[in-house]
Amino acid sequence: MGKRYCIAMKKPSGTGVVIFLSLLLIFNMISVAFSAPQNQSRLRLKKMPNAREEMDLGEIPYKIIFETYRDTDGRLNWELYLINADGSNPINLTHTPDLDEMYPHASPDGTKICFVVDEGIGREKIRSVYYMNIDGTGRVKVATNARQPCWSPDGKSIAYLRGEYERYSTREYATSELVIYNLQTGEYKPHPNTSLHHIYAICWSPDGNWFFAAVHGGMEFSDTILAFDADGTRVFDMEKWGIRGCRPDLSRDGKRMTWGETDWDLCVGDIDLTGPEPRVYNVQKIVECLHSAKVYHVDFSPDGKYIAFSFGPHSGGQQVGGKARGWNICVTDLTGKWVKITTDGSHNKEPDWVPIPSTTTE
Repeated sequence: MGKRYCIAMKKPSGTGVVIFLSLLLIFNMISVAFSAPQNQSRLRLKKMPNAREEMDLGEIPYKIIFETYRDTDGRLNWELYLINADGSNPINLTHTPDLDEMYPHASPDGTKICFVVDEGIGREKIRSVYYMNIDGTGRVKVATNARQPCWSPDGKSIAYLRGEYERYSTREYATSELVIYNLQTGEYKPHPNTSLHHIYAICWSPDGNWFFAAVHGGMEFSDTILAFDADGTRVFDMEKWGIRGCRPDLSRDGKRMTWGETDWDLCVGDIDLTGPEPRVYNVQKIVECLHSAKVYHVDFSPDGKYIAFSFGPHSGGQQVGGKARGWNICVTDLTGKWVKITTDGSHNKEPDWVPIPSTTTE
């Protein structure tokens, strides 16, 4: 909530009233001028999914990977599934009934996936970061007691967050430090800003200069989206550009940003990364749902034409490892038309687009 100020004023004279009203009119004109770019075209949004046949998803040349909680060899657990953009051809990439794999993110070239794994039971449970090939082979552990990984733009490094406590926690913001792991050298490089904590849902900007993340009760912030140097200590609150909410994502060309403004609204905006700090404008809602439901976990398709996200009953847990019966993966275009591409409601969350590696030979 913004602060409220109360100012005691004398009763103005007639001339004072004219001056006051003139100043008020000028102030309102300035406010409109500055706010207009934020909402140049308001979409008429439907609060429920469209019929599947209203979108031709079969023509999209990408796949989607997501986490799902379902039966694996007689045991319920979290697995990573790969599907076509229209929801067809589901493949279980992990198939590990004794482990829980979640939070998948595909590398920029689509050949690898980073993710988290919950191992152990009860007080002995621990969350770690791994990566593997897109077909599920070649699993490599990156770090123990780690979470929320993402790829560098060149696909050569993985950034992740250390757990805040040794004891296991499903709280998304239970983080204390950002570390960058180089796949080629095996080197671990701590981020220079050692004050980073209680951040989550990190993403690396395509130009390699910025991280974006949500923060909850850390670094003197309550709940907001931050931009901070990839190799420096500057931190900027994106709320100054009208960005409120969590879980940001950037398009591959670095020109658009999407995020969840509330439990019920997903937004997009144009972003400028060329200045001394990121700037967002032309903000608009892209998806809105009924308050009995939730929409979360946005991700731009590689061509920037679609956004995948999670949708389901409001009782579902949006955090990694949170059960969310009835949740499904959805896809929207940039006109606000969206459809469900999974329908089994098996706690389907955290979608990430997978660019299909080229098979063309020179």
